Amino acid sequence: MHTSVAIIGGGLSGLSLARHLHRADIAFELFEARDRLGGRVFTQSGYDMGPSWFWPGQPRMAALVAELGLTVFEQFATGALSYETETGAVMRDMGFASMQGSLRLNGGKTGLIDGIAAQLPKERLHLAHPVTRIEPRRVIFEQGMCDADHIVLAIPPRVAAGLTFAPELPGTAQKALQDVPTWMGGHAKFVAIYDSPFWRKDGLSGDAMSRHGPLGEIHDASPSDGSQGALFGFLGVPAPHRAGQDAAIVEAAVAQLARIFGPKAATPITTHYQDWAYDPFTASVLDHAPLNHHPTYGMPHALNRLWDGHLHMCSTEVAPEMGGYLEGALAAAEHTARMLATATVS
Repeated sequence: MHTSVAIIGGGLSGLSLARHLHRADIAFELFEARDRLGGRVFTQSGYDMGPSWFWPGQPRMAALVAELGLTVFEQFATGALSYETETGAVMRDMGFASMQGSLRLNGGKTGLIDGIAAQLPKERLHLAHPVTRIEPRRVIFEQGMCDADHIVLAIPPRVAAGLTFAPELPGTAQKALQDVPTWMGGHAKFVAIYDSPFWRKDGLSGDAMSRHGPLGEIHDASPSDGSQGALFGFLGVPAPHRAGQDAAIVEAAVAQLARIFGPKAATPITTHYQDWAYDPFTASVLDHAPLNHHPTYGMPHALNRLWDGHLHMCSTEVAPEMGGYLEGALAAAEHTARMLATATVS
């Protein structure tokens, strides 16, 4: 197989890059290690297990959502915020809804992925194709190989650092890859689904902060029409202490929701738990250390013009703006597409 551009990674950045190339009549093949597209954009039962929000002032997201005809609504934030102390005591009205004004999509962010994928030739999207080796102008998989004039790594830099390159990347480039934290790579997310958002009738917003855990931050995840209720939370337990504890964490998280929101929260219809820290296509061991702030993302100088400009990085972590966000993934794809358009023309 030969193509102009081989894209490694079928998340939002990789798919968006493929869409730019397809519209510019630049040949591409996209390879995704998982058996699904989307990367960190992942929904279960219609609820986001990856990114939950985007925000006003993010023009690429606004344009994409409008083009795909997706339904946008604001994060529910009406009512009292709950606060759980170290001892498990619950207090009310200890602050304001922290994500008020954030935007969500009905049905989850997978609508972005499905919408973009529907615009691309299916035969160019290859699932379950983990990379075994990357050589100059060649990507090798268990199923075979793809020769390409340009190779784009549309995956988190730390995941790229774990790939086999022949010849090896310069030491400065390898270190640069390892030094870029994977956004949300060390996080885990829990969702509990109910027949209705019953907490709203009790005057609660669904927002909660906890120093007891296991969830450190909780929000209302219900659909806009209230046809179901859902609460989601980010685990406050560090990644090294979560390993192999999925069942215990789910049980403890449901018990915590019951403490905060009452006995109805003790019997969800179903629950979902996603620990991104232990997804090898998302994070590395380096991401198990928690982030205390939003990193300053952008393209490290050492990752420019790898292999004489034929190996490229394209993920939200190296975006020219809005790094770490969905908007950043789109910005990275836009920037990489411009570079590739120039390179393929010349």
